[in-house]
Amino acid sequence: MTETHDKALVGRVALVTGSGNGIGRATALQLASRGAVVGVNDLRPEFVNAVVDAIQASGGHAVAIPQDVSTREGMRQAVLGLAEQQGRLDILVNNAAWVRYQSIAEIAPETVERMLNIGFKAIIWGIQAAAEAMDAERGGAIINVASVAGLISGKNSVVYSGIKAGVMGITRAAAAELGARKIRVNAVAPSAIPTEGTMRNRNAELDARRIARTPLGRLGTVDDIARAICFLAGDDSAFMSAQVLTVDGGITATNIV
Repeated sequence: MTETHDKALVGRVALVTGSGNGIGRATALQLASRGAVVGVNDLRPEFVNAVVDAIQASGGHAVAIPQDVSTREGMRQAVLGLAEQQGRLDILVNNAAWVRYQSIAEIAPETVERMLNIGFKAIIWGIQAAAEAMDAERGGAIINVASVAGLISGKNSVVYSGIKAGVMGITRAAAAELGARKIRVNAVAPSAIPTEGTMRNRNAELDARRIARTPLGRLGTVDDIARAICFLAGDDSAFMSAQVLTVDGGITATNIV
């Protein structure tokens, strides 16, 4: 963890699902650098332990949560277990996902079910558990990781685009219901971000086209997204809720050709 920040999140406890690598890992590292105690969640214990070790080596505080969050019970164990262990829960980042891009003809029931379980249902179960765990007086912040694919879509993304559009709908509805309890619910919508998990869907030609269409002239990084998530988790966004923050270098709102 190379970046240093002020300790704006000291005393707060955060859970980041799917934080063994990619955007989730970067988010866990940055939340910890701001002083939060971070629950690092992933299905693979070796990924979890590596992130926990990195946070602790930089002087931060982290808890290993190698838990399958694709079921209601699994998510509840992750959220409520961390809250019980630390005495509170202030931040939930619903980041976990499993993605396959397929043509309409190729879509199989098992693919849809797995993508829904991890990328859609788990967010509902996470919000439900966090609402139970977060203190009624302090409130809290829930940040869901959506995608610009929920706003603009291409070929072979029927399931993915549908799920990410649904995540945005969940975000708005949960914000409406939980606002009275001082729980803010927002989402980030990244564009294509190079990560370990997206390598199979990337190549030099496709990246070059994406860069050419992006006003800022580059692809985003995991740290770009993590910084936006940290902003939504902290007090600088205290009057923001039900928002979808696009972090995409301007590609969604422009039409560069």
